[in-house]
Amino acid sequence: MKRSTFIKNAAAVSAAIILKPGLVFGTRANTAIRVGIIGCGNRGTAVISSMSKFTNINIIAMADLFEDKLKAIAPKLNELNAAKGFPAIAAANTFQGSKAYLKLLSLKDVDAVLISSPAYTHPPFLEAAIQAGKHVYCEKPVATDAQGCKRIREAGEKVNGKLSVVIGFQIRYASPYVEMVKRMQQADIGDLVNAQLYYFSSATRVNNLQNVSNDEMRIRNHYHFHALSGGILLDQGIHMLDVCNWTLQGHPLKAVGTGGKKGSAGLGDSWNNYQVLYDYPGDVKVSFHSTQLGPSFGDVCCRFLGTKGIAEAHYSGGVFINGDKAWDSGVAKAGSALTPQQQAAGVFLSSLQDADANKEKAFIQSIETGKYLNETASGADSTLTAILGREAARLGRETHWDKLLTEGEMLDPKLNLSQFDK
Repeated sequence: MKRSTFIKNAAAVSAAIILKPGLVFGTRANTAIRVGIIGCGNRGTAVISSMSKFTNINIIAMADLFEDKLKAIAPKLNELNAAKGFPAIAAANTFQGSKAYLKLLSLKDVDAVLISSPAYTHPPFLEAAIQAGKHVYCEKPVATDAQGCKRIREAGEKVNGKLSVVIGFQIRYASPYVEMVKRMQQADIGDLVNAQLYYFSSATRVNNLQNVSNDEMRIRNHYHFHALSGGILLDQGIHMLDVCNWTLQGHPLKAVGTGGKKGSAGLGDSWNNYQVLYDYPGDVKVSFHSTQLGPSFGDVCCRFLGTKGIAEAHYSGGVFINGDKAWDSGVAKAGSALTPQQQAAGVFLSSLQDADANKEKAFIQSIETGKYLNETASGADSTLTAILGREAARLGRETHWDKLLTEGEMLDPKLNLSQFDK
């Protein structure tokens, strides 16, 4: 073979070998939504892991206040990318410190961000993300106070159908709940009269830290402080309040409540139990009970009582309607043990088995199709509903929605975040 022919043929073969991986992964890589994660704790890890599993995303950046959080999550994120043929997150796209979120948002290659940092950061982080032109998946609650809720609403109004901004109320995407709410809204239980909501959780643990500042201690235990997390109503109980607002297609007018810290770990100012009565339009009365207490996780339920039936949904314990138009989702009811036949048929013990995946698919698909979602208004309303209950209990008097929205206090976490910059 002539030398020139050999070189020509060798070059062609080399090009084919070099291009082959690109051809294999090219379509996926070129169409993947490039995502950055802001806040690398447990919830953020769970959401981004599920999102990577069920959608076509490439995780290309991460940001957190603390370096140890970044180091802990990096292997997991790189493993998720590797499973899809994507490279590891570049060191240049890893940001730590008080301005880490802004550095991540400045990356032109980032299409969308997951905001899973503590709740006190949500208003400024979401505002900055929208300003940077990023699609946003922001965990709930949207804020810790009424003024923060107003900021989220105003930020959402600026989107103008150009971005997807969703809030982490995944129960609205759980198939059994979707069907139950649809049936209630078509009056399958008649006129709604009352609702009973409760969320009984185990106590939130305290991270005992040594040789850290008071600010760091509070941030790493943010669930125990109202100004940092909003408290237990905004942390967990808010999910049932969101289902109630979704079902009733509105928000409460006023509330009265009580509660306290009996049996708590003693750290911080967050109460560990609440009992709140809400008045909704149409003379619908709602009772709500939320606790984070003791070693055992209890039940989570919303029960709606109408003139023609009762609709009931548990996290684990069934989703069904009893009455004139009885219906059952097929989710196993409380105390049921699945037979092999039920397991083979796909019967689930949890009513939330597809909630996260459906939510994440909807978010990414909205970006891919250009049919953008904007959940800022409903997210702000559900957060403000939880704040209304918290403030009614804390103040010990009837508290009205309109007055809270206009006069509600702004919680200042009083943090010196610059101390965490390197």
